Amino acid sequence: MKKLIMMVALVAATYGTFAQTVDLRRKVEVNGTAEKEVTPDIINVSISLKEYMDGKKKISISELEKQLEGAVSAAGIPKEDFTVNNVSGWNNATEKKKNPDFLASKQYGIRVRDLNKYNQLLSKVDPKGIQYTNITSYDYSKMPELKKELKLQALLAAKEKANYLVTALGDKLGKVLSISENDGGGSVYPQARMYSNVAMRSAVADAPESDIDFQKIKLSFQVNAVFEIQ
Repeated sequence: MKKLIMMVALVAATYGTFAQTVDLRRKVEVNGTAEKEVTPDIINVSISLKEYMDGKKKISISELEKQLEGAVSAAGIPKEDFTVNNVSGWNNATEKKKNPDFLASKQYGIRVRDLNKYNQLLSKVDPKGIQYTNITSYDYSKMPELKKELKLQALLAAKEKANYLVTALGDKLGKVLSISENDGGGSVYPQARMYSNVAMRSAVADAPESDIDFQKIKLSFQVNAVFEIQ
């Protein structure tokens, strides 16, 4: 008899636990997506200067660097946005002893917020001393705010989708039960570009308009939400 009572109690306890863990609420699960394109307003560029021979005269890195520093200052670019990235052979006494014709090079990083200023400073540097210039990366100054805005829009889109699906069945949408987010499709940035010495000579001479202003950053966010059906 005691064994029977214990078995009944065990079954009752198991059933009670099962009833507590199984969610019997009716639910609808949907995805919401939000996208937006913005024009980059922060552009990081790299410029490599290299010594060259003008006849028998060597145009030194110091001369080219002074030109670049002056151009950066004239363009109104803050000092903290102008840095030395790398030095190739600079102050390399051993190399210069081995090869008197050794030509040193030096790389600089510049952050610009107005592409016209970038074109302006390049026009004031001897194009023969520019080995190459490289657009290394792009960014958008209000990116954190934009991400929050898109995530909220994606969540509202999910709620709207869930509402019309549930309403179509004659039910009402209840409270949200869970929310999860993910990068829906990813963020698309413009391709970085590199221009050689020859291309830079042409660019400085012809001063063509750049199309970087039209190279958009595309952001896309997706939110997964589960709502209760009343």
